Amino acid sequence: MSRKIVLVDPLPRTLDLIMTPEVRARLEALGEIVISEDRPMPDDQVDALLPDTILIFGQTAMPRERLDRAPNLKAIVNVESNFLPNIDYQAAQDRGIWVITPASAFAAPVAEAAVGMAIDLARGITEADRAFRAGTEDYGLAGNAATFRFAGAPVGIVGFGDLGRQFRELIRPFKNEVRVFDPWLPAEILERADCRPATLDEVFQESRVVVVFASVTSENEGFIGAREFSLMQPGSAFLLMSRAAVVNFPEMLEAVRSGHIRAATDVFPDEPVAADDPVRQVPGLLLSAHRTGGTLDAFHAIGAMAVADAELILRGLPPQLCRRADPATAARLRSKPVSVS
Repeated sequence: MSRKIVLVDPLPRTLDLIMTPEVRARLEALGEIVISEDRPMPDDQVDALLPDTILIFGQTAMPRERLDRAPNLKAIVNVESNFLPNIDYQAAQDRGIWVITPASAFAAPVAEAAVGMAIDLARGITEADRAFRAGTEDYGLAGNAATFRFAGAPVGIVGFGDLGRQFRELIRPFKNEVRVFDPWLPAEILERADCRPATLDEVFQESRVVVVFASVTSENEGFIGAREFSLMQPGSAFLLMSRAAVVNFPEMLEAVRSGHIRAATDVFPDEPVAADDPVRQVPGLLLSAHRTGGTLDAFHAIGAMAVADAELILRGLPPQLCRRADPATAARLRSKPVSVS
């Protein structure tokens, strides 16, 4: 009888990070578990296991020649949360192999942090705290000379995937007019979410708060730069909550340094950020160390979603919780592995 291997190659994740004991027990019931957590699984071990592998949990490279050697493979579950350019997505689809990721596990915590950061920038909360500690605080109206109310302020969202949609739901009580730029979505989807479809220029010109949740694609690396920041109303807030590569980072820093806008970022071109990086000294910039999505409940949700969909797939049913890789879409993404979320 052939073995039923579940190949677990999850770095930068570990099973202890993404699975409670109960969920891990469900994983172990799926087949014979072979795990490599202290390093990426060596190529020779992967190749030896492929003929009997039914599931892969992790970021294992699966080009066409490897897929050809895995006749029993049912699914590849990327628990890092990005579709990396190390899989032949078209070949996987042609062979009926599901390629999925539980990326939406991070949507709620990232969106929640974005709401907090947006209010912080609008009301100058962190800046006021720093001024108070330095003994340069202003009281009352004088302390609000450069602030505005987040409630009712026009908001722009760039990228309306899981993160953008969750953010939109969380700000409903604030009664903001919301404009969205997402060239991958029809206007009907945006309008159903009570958003106004808009061009990129309209989002930057008309919004007091612009929040970027866009993924990096072959078309949009660095597509937000000095021109877009110059369109923003003076004193407006810009939040970078997705991938740093969608923004011309030096031009963003200059827009903040000049005092034209305030900004917050949870992501950086190189992580971890060097101790002497000048980004640490830019006034008006709220910094977060790629931590907004990395809550313990979010990591546990990754494991629970992954195992639940794997159970469905082994029963011959389609996955319901994870995002499925579309070959055309995955080919345009420019994600790279990261160690944090």
